[in-house]
Amino acid sequence: MTIKLVEEKALMGQDRRRAERRLDFGHAWDYAPAPEGTDHVRLASRYDLFIDGRFEPPGAGRYFETINPATEARLAEVADADERDVDRAVAAARRAYDQVWARMAPLERGKYIYRIARVIQERARELAVVESLDGGKPIKESRDFDVPTAAAHFFYYAGWADKLRYAFPGHAVRPLGVAGQVIPWNFPLLMAAWKIAPALACGNTVVLKPAETTPLTALLLAEIIQEADLPPGVVNIITGAGKTGAALVGHPGVDKVAFTGSTAVGKHIQRALAGTGKRMTMELGGKAANIVFADAPIDQAVEGVISGIFFNQGHVCCAGSRLLLEEGVHDTFVRKLRDRMATLRVGDPLDKNTDVGAINSKMQLEKIRELVASGEEEGAERFSAPCELPERGYFFAPTIFTGVAQSHRIAREEIFGPVLSVLTFRTDAEAVEKANNTFYGLSAGVWSNKGARLFKMASQLEAGVVWGNTYNKFDPSSPFGGYKESGFGREGGRQGLAAYLVVE
Repeated sequence: MTIKLVEEKALMGQDRRRAERRLDFGHAWDYAPAPEGTDHVRLASRYDLFIDGRFEPPGAGRYFETINPATEARLAEVADADERDVDRAVAAARRAYDQVWARMAPLERGKYIYRIARVIQERARELAVVESLDGGKPIKESRDFDVPTAAAHFFYYAGWADKLRYAFPGHAVRPLGVAGQVIPWNFPLLMAAWKIAPALACGNTVVLKPAETTPLTALLLAEIIQEADLPPGVVNIITGAGKTGAALVGHPGVDKVAFTGSTAVGKHIQRALAGTGKRMTMELGGKAANIVFADAPIDQAVEGVISGIFFNQGHVCCAGSRLLLEEGVHDTFVRKLRDRMATLRVGDPLDKNTDVGAINSKMQLEKIRELVASGEEEGAERFSAPCELPERGYFFAPTIFTGVAQSHRIAREEIFGPVLSVLTFRTDAEAVEKANNTFYGLSAGVWSNKGARLFKMASQLEAGVVWGNTYNKFDPSSPFGGYKESGFGREGGRQGLAAYLVVE
């Protein structure tokens, strides 16, 4: 029997071995559903605006629905703020700044920020479930990354509150005043923490507007702020669409604008605020390059590529949506990548087995489909992971394109979906040239077993963050931001404090 098996395996062609390996990887384990419980989550049917420490209805009485992208079911109604509501929120923030927060001892401010971090930890399971319900990302991403990292940012900046003079030795520092902050839909809770925590540590007050498609965890954060007894008006959270955000960033009572979103909107904000004297930080789009050399740890790099583009549905500005492979390793790497893609589980974001969840909105799904269609029309070769997509909801199979040219739209435009473009290079210089051949400059990854090469490439790549032999690793103490059309300014770390201070 053993001899027969050996003879049969010897007769197998390479293609047959690869096909069977993909089949084995995809079906070796039959995962039973493992849904995260939701009995501890109590979403309200309607959410109002959080202004001056209270939830208040919008002046015009308008509300909009927020949808579960995995089921297309309504989750809740959310207040739609207009200019009068923005006025109220900014006025509350100004009163809190003048009368309470800026006058408070830095050590006391730090205690409030620390308390917020602790309550986030206590409500972590609830926040993770709501993040996945509202945004479509897998629960293991929300549970293991988003929520813990949000808490970590509050902890980190709580420690800085009474040490600002050490952040900028020899300089006097003071807060700016009222910060208007607009955040995107891809990391709703984390982006809120990313912006609110340093602003509070520096003595500023805040008016925050979350994305209209993912407002719920920001509103739960408002409840946490109430529970932490933060003085009224120090943080205000208003919901709405683009008009609400425009009213906030253009309000004359706002001293600093922090925006994370698309490059097009960022440019519009810059034009609108030119000459106003308002401080700005912008984290905009990205088209990150993941560069793999032939001497790289290949299996580790495959996992890094998978996690950098597919585990988050490509929903991060720094997603490694361009894969640059050294020619000698191209065929092997693509084969391993396809084998690994065949094992990815696409489906219910609340299932702990799910690797790839739902696309955030129908509009975003249509944009992904449009760009994928352009890739096929322009002659690139498409491979999509073999998987069954749910009948309802906004889902897209993990997809890679080979034979991609620099001129293809899929290699130039931000897709914000689980779609990867593969290009090749022969030399280090060519890799740098292709990686930098983009309007964006937010992040990049380099894979090699030579430390000197990692550092040399990092110094030549036009990207705010360069990861070496890893990808999408974040820490509150590390600054993050971009070059070129990926924005300006840094968030995170000691550098993130400078955006919220006057340094004299």
